[in-house]
Amino acid sequence: MNTHEYQAKEVLQGYGIPIPKFAVASTVEEIHQGIKSLGQNKLVIKAQVHAGGRGKAGGVKLATSPEEALILAKGMLGMKLVTKQTGKEGVIAHQVMLSEAVDIAKEYYIGCVIDRATAQPILIVSPEGGVEIEEVAERSPEKILTLPIALSGHLRAYQLWRVVKFMGWKGALAKQGMKMVAALAKAFIETDASLLEINPLVVTAQGELLTLDAKLAIDDNALFRQPVLAKYYDPTQMRAAEVEANLHDLAYIALDGEIGCMVNGAGLAMATMDIIKLYGKEPANFLDVGGGATKEKVAAGFKIILSDPNVKAILVNIFGGIMNCTTIAEGIIAAAKELDIHVPLVVRMEGTHVEKGRLLLEESDVKIIPAKDLADAALKVTEGLK
Repeated sequence: MNTHEYQAKEVLQGYGIPIPKFAVASTVEEIHQGIKSLGQNKLVIKAQVHAGGRGKAGGVKLATSPEEALILAKGMLGMKLVTKQTGKEGVIAHQVMLSEAVDIAKEYYIGCVIDRATAQPILIVSPEGGVEIEEVAERSPEKILTLPIALSGHLRAYQLWRVVKFMGWKGALAKQGMKMVAALAKAFIETDASLLEINPLVVTAQGELLTLDAKLAIDDNALFRQPVLAKYYDPTQMRAAEVEANLHDLAYIALDGEIGCMVNGAGLAMATMDIIKLYGKEPANFLDVGGGATKEKVAAGFKIILSDPNVKAILVNIFGGIMNCTTIAEGIIAAAKELDIHVPLVVRMEGTHVEKGRLLLEESDVKIIPAKDLADAALKVTEGLK
């Protein structure tokens, strides 16, 4: 689950990490109140959306007076931002953050992620901040230091000293830096985050470390034990189909293709999308209905797939394990009758009671194209679209 910048900063403040004063507004009246509470002439106005690249899209502005701050903030409320991360449809900024401006002497990067290669949480630091860490890794890999984080969230003293030396911090700055890095690692573990980064972390002209921008993404599977953070969920930053999928406990990600996919199991879903691409077409979505899919879930899945106007055909690829193929077939037939599916529907099933399930599909009055295996399914669902 992604969060807004101001929410990430609220979390970091709880761990003692210094943040410039800020206010959040979702109405013009709140903008007035925010400007007044900050009491500064120079303010940074930031659109709050779940996407990077806001500055290039006009979502970050510097105001040099309260009057200018009011104009800029009002202009950002309801603004649609289109960035590399949002795609061409963009996202709407329903909130803006007003933050006091800071005199920057130097920018750094510190962050924590899960390293899939080593299956452990790691700390990443770089003396180059203000740009995407991927760019630094590609351009100057020697300017990146990675260190493992214990599952307790604790960093050892020698690790903190390595960070200090690598970043070039000395004296009071070194002490402050060690404290911030240790707090970040602890916050990363305790919030069940998949990503927590400060970019840029800056040294001000007064020699103080401050968090200028922050990003926090939380593991969806851990939200049950993060009730406070779960309240940060913002459906306005997601596609309508993805919000609907969440309501039905379906794993759904919209893509740009024309073949809708309904599959049970993430690995099988990935294989299904791969073979669609192998046969020359693009999947319209990732949709995992889960191992114990019910008739209601199957129906909800079809509705979500059909809500995409780009979908020209649907491939259902199901392995009957926990839920046998007879029950799956009944669910597909019921959902297809209810929804009056108007595009070709190819169904491939394997697993428990597969013969009974296939027989139900064949004897139904629903227009279903059966497939004997995955290759046959891919061929049938793509051949009519060439």
